[in-house]
Amino acid sequence: MIDLSMFSLTDKVAIVTGGGRGIGRAIAVGFARAGADVVVAARTATEIQDTATTIRAEGRKALAVPTDVQDVDQVAHLLNKTLDSFSRVDILVNNAGSTYPIRALDLSANAWQGQLKENLSSVFICSRIVGEAMVKQRSGNIINMSSVAGLGPYPSLAHYAAAKAGIISLTKTLAVEWAQYNIRVNALAPGFIMSPLTSKTALENSPLRQSQLKRIPLGRFGKPEDVVGVTIFLASDASAYITGETIVANGGLTTTVFEY
Repeated sequence: MIDLSMFSLTDKVAIVTGGGRGIGRAIAVGFARAGADVVVAARTATEIQDTATTIRAEGRKALAVPTDVQDVDQVAHLLNKTLDSFSRVDILVNNAGSTYPIRALDLSANAWQGQLKENLSSVFICSRIVGEAMVKQRSGNIINMSSVAGLGPYPSLAHYAAAKAGIISLTKTLAVEWAQYNIRVNALAPGFIMSPLTSKTALENSPLRQSQLKRIPLGRFGKPEDVVGVTIFLASDASAYITGETIVANGGLTTTVFEY
């Protein structure tokens, strides 16, 4: 028989970045429902406070820490607040990030660097700082939010796609380096999930959005809740022998040929 307790996150302590809205909020609340206490981080204080309130309503502890994950000092503060409140950190979900569509010929060098900093460097910064605490406690679990854009090609998203591809490579390297400390590192590559970010990136009747929908075998865009189950799986003991992998959750999107 399957031991369903393997999927439990009871009394685990998780940090979820970008936890104020969309996928991050859904994961933070989902973790709480699976039994975890959750530290919610993002730049917008009101949004993460709202997420924390929802988590407490689920009967779990929650801490909202306004954080710009591109800033080393702020991420260090996030870790310290977590350790002060819970004494350890078991799970880190690197979810924060954003983008906008633009053709490569119209993309400035500064804009390119900005997207790499926001979507890739931030993942390294959080993993490096929180990972040090996990090394000391000789256990931990890091889940990095990549994207099907990281599997490419994605016209008009070269900057974002490069950053998300970098996350996949970084995930593999950290998994190898930190396995000796009982730290697992995996990535998740969602497809077209309807969230505030994707709604801004591709308006409802835009050619990009409509072309994406036609390519999804399941016939619909994803919802933030569609990502929660697989994230809980990666965070739980049910995936104890999985590390360095990228799990794709995209309704079959990458099984089709890109048309643009």
